[in-house]
Amino acid sequence: MKRQGLRVGLFLISLSLLLGVGGCSRAHGDPAAEAPPPADVVSGGDVSLLTVDHPEQYPVAAAVERASASELVVTGTVSPDVSRNVPVISLASGRVVGIYARLGDTVHKGQLLLRVRSDDVSGGYSDYRKAVADETLARTQLERSQDLYQHGAILMNDFQVAQDTEEKAKVDLETTAEHLRLLGSNPNRMNVVVDINAPISGVITDQQVTNAAGVQALGANPFTISDLSNVWIVCDVYENDLANVRLGDTAAISLNAYPGQVLTGMISNIGAILDPSIRTAKVRIEVRNPGMMRLGMFVTATFRGQKKQTHTEIPASAVLHLHDRDWIFVPTPDKKFRRVEVVSGAMLPNQMQEIVSGLQPGQQVVTNAVVLQNTLDNQ
Repeated sequence: MKRQGLRVGLFLISLSLLLGVGGCSRAHGDPAAEAPPPADVVSGGDVSLLTVDHPEQYPVAAAVERASASELVVTGTVSPDVSRNVPVISLASGRVVGIYARLGDTVHKGQLLLRVRSDDVSGGYSDYRKAVADETLARTQLERSQDLYQHGAILMNDFQVAQDTEEKAKVDLETTAEHLRLLGSNPNRMNVVVDINAPISGVITDQQVTNAAGVQALGANPFTISDLSNVWIVCDVYENDLANVRLGDTAAISLNAYPGQVLTGMISNIGAILDPSIRTAKVRIEVRNPGMMRLGMFVTATFRGQKKQTHTEIPASAVLHLHDRDWIFVPTPDKKFRRVEVVSGAMLPNQMQEIVSGLQPGQQVVTNAVVLQNTLDNQ
């Protein structure tokens, strides 16, 4: 009897445990019970659509169509025309005894630049004076031989030898005299100091000599003179932009040092080798120098394409520069304003500005964008 009661108790306890476990599994395993409540989405307004009081206070203007050629703007530097660089050379070796010009000076043709004391000139004068003495003796012997030959005292062969000696003496005299002139000396006035003058007018752009220095004949050039009446503008043009650059085309040159001055140059050379590191080619522009361009100046060169493109033109005051971007305000039919991002181009005459993209011709824009923006900020 006791055993049967124990079995019934154990059965009831096991049944209660099974029912408890089933209830827990249903409570923890229901996904619907764990899901968050449905989201209540509230639709917001268009942030680019703006509303102001009295919209009639802001005048509008219509964008107009403008046809213009494409432009490529690059930077460059002023360089000398290598064909106008003339070296100052010395044909006499010696020591410098005087320098009368320095690097950067403007010199004129024939101006004294330096003086060199040379043993070459001393040797040249020695040879010249010997040649003068030999020619004098040969001429005297020829005159004597001619007189004797006319009286039959000597043979014709002896007379011809004297005549040949005189001719050779003249050649030696002329050669030694020309050698002195080539060295820069006067054969008729002995002077062992050679004057070296400027071969052209221009600016000294290189100097390789100092006082008391030595000068080697046809060695390092003491000076280099550059004629800066015409200069080169050397620009780097990227590989992708080379299609917009053509030989013979003109380019507008703006000097960074003189913003109001615009010069016109012609493209004379496009480099055949690209820089492998930055993928650019050297483009050379020849420009007439009005006198203000100096070597090493930074310039901006503008190349204009042959094919014209259609852009939009609006008043410059209609463009708002905000956060490194350009914006305009376009009125809507319900008397609101929509702020639109655009890409602006170059400034145009009469306070107009070019719009490259973001606006079509004929669209209305607010002409005083800054005033409208200040009104919106104060609301």
